[in-house]
Amino acid sequence: MSQNFFIFFFTWGVFLQYWPGWLTGAKGLTVSEVSIIMGFSLVVRAISTMFVFPIASKYLSDKKLAFFLVSSSLIAVLLYLPMNSFPALFTMTMIFSLFYPSLLPAVESSATTLVQQGNVHYGKSRSYGSIAFVISVFLLSLMIGFYGEAVILWSMIAYLMIMFILQAMPAPEILSTKPSVEDRAQKFSMKSLWKVKGFPVVMIIVILLQGSLASYYNYSYIYLQDYLEVNTFYIGLILNIAVLFEILFFLTADHLFSKWKTSSLLLLAGAGSTLRWVMIFIVPNAWAFILSQTLHALAFAMAHYAFIQYITRILPKQQLANAQGLYSALAMSLSAAVLTLFGGALYDITPGLAFLGMTVFTIPAVAIILLTKRAYRF
Repeated sequence: MSQNFFIFFFTWGVFLQYWPGWLTGAKGLTVSEVSIIMGFSLVVRAISTMFVFPIASKYLSDKKLAFFLVSSSLIAVLLYLPMNSFPALFTMTMIFSLFYPSLLPAVESSATTLVQQGNVHYGKSRSYGSIAFVISVFLLSLMIGFYGEAVILWSMIAYLMIMFILQAMPAPEILSTKPSVEDRAQKFSMKSLWKVKGFPVVMIIVILLQGSLASYYNYSYIYLQDYLEVNTFYIGLILNIAVLFEILFFLTADHLFSKWKTSSLLLLAGAGSTLRWVMIFIVPNAWAFILSQTLHALAFAMAHYAFIQYITRILPKQQLANAQGLYSALAMSLSAAVLTLFGGALYDITPGLAFLGMTVFTIPAVAIILLTKRAYRF
């Protein structure tokens, strides 16, 4: 489980933090064009993770599904090489988004299966993913300083090739087990998830909280480089501060928060996220941004841990892929797509406003938690 997280998040560091920077720096697109591309790619990603991934998981074992997604992602990213125009890059990004982002729910689904079946600690294993993310972002910031933004694409190609090779390594038996006819029948009932008491409320809350990270993921690199005029080398270090605190959280989460209620974890996540975006807007300088990075442990990690903890406790194995697909589609994609476009419009007015605008999601999330935690007992 730790190995899967480490390998995947090495590539995720390239995609999540530097893809918009590659489109602007290496391909010469404007911030508005990048906003359109990344926003629509999140819509495609949502469709893929909500429908394609759960359906594929009905017929393929976790290991074979991961191999298919890695192979398709590698082919897609190689096709980026001759692309230069906005229409071509838009089209290619939509194709890439059909496969690559689905690796995230695939890895998470495997993890929740192993947590249920193997009695292992999710937090400690997930921290390996965060460690890989730090290494990836740091290495890439150094390479960009020497070779420019063009190295971003080549790094993604190289890392996906490594991931492809490592798919041949042995995996636990449970991950190589092909779903049975009975499993397929239970997996197909995604609608039944919405009938589980408390699940719709928890899903709405994580949609709001994870969606609020849209401006951070898409515009923080550009904000630090162009608006705050931070040296490219230091941008990598600054972005890594958030992941360092994320690592600390995941390393200690199983020990500190395993007995906490999901509602308490989500409430703390919502409060921390709101404070983070307000801080960046009120104090527009590099030091305030650095301080706000410490809140990533709450804004992202705690919200994510709360959802994983919740579905692991209440759902059977056959429904985990469906829950992960919905989470990735709605919380990590569609909500982020809406706020990426919203944040891009705000960024054109005033860069800091793109971050403050994210409280449009976090404040309602806090209100919903306070109003529903007793009624639904989550």
